[in-house]
Amino acid sequence: MSAKPQHITFSSTDPFELATFWSKVTGYPLADDDFPGDPEASVLPPSGPILLFVTVPDEKASARNRVHLDLQPDTTRDQEVDRLLGIGATLVDDQRKPDGRGWVVLADPEGNEFCVERSAAEKAAKP
Repeated sequence: MSAKPQHITFSSTDPFELATFWSKVTGYPLADDDFPGDPEASVLPPSGPILLFVTVPDEKASARNRVHLDLQPDTTRDQEVDRLLGIGATLVDDQRKPDGRGWVVLADPEGNEFCVERSAAEKAAKP
């Protein structure tokens, strides 16, 4: 017996706004029935778990996330970090190394942390 993840759920004070941010991050669409003010919103990947954003009454506490997403861009890591900062992410921690290894920790507009790793091409060029 087994179970597969159906959703990755984010607590949010504004699910539609946060889902819109993550839709821009991933390039995946919002569900057709999601609108501003809805108590939940979904980002729909072509396969794998749905990103589900649900209303909670309180802001995120300042502690680190116990679970987070690691993103691998199809551009360079640095280009993706710049893009994400441009759409509303904030820099939390920069772990890039001079030899090209490392990652960058960002936070979405509600403070949920996530990492941006090197692209597959960057990893292949400098293992």
